[in-house]
Amino acid sequence: MGISIWQLLIVLGIVILLFGTKKLRNIGSDLGGAIRGFKKSMNDEEEKNAEQQPLEKQNAEHQAQAEDKPKEKQG
Repeated sequence: MGISIWQLLIVLGIVILLFGTKKLRNIGSDLGGAIRGFKKSMNDEEEKNAEQQPLEKQNAEHQAQAEDKPKEKQG
């Protein structure tokens, strides 16, 4: 009961007749560019998070050391 290859070819033929190959090529390239932009944005966000985690850990260590120093001087 699924869609056969012949039905897909008929639909594809109708779409080409309606829009034309040039318009479909433009739509395809625009869609591809949007997907590439989305993937690049996701990768940039992951890299940013990966860079921030070590920095946050270093900041926490520095703060802990700074808080320990006054205690050592007083004691």
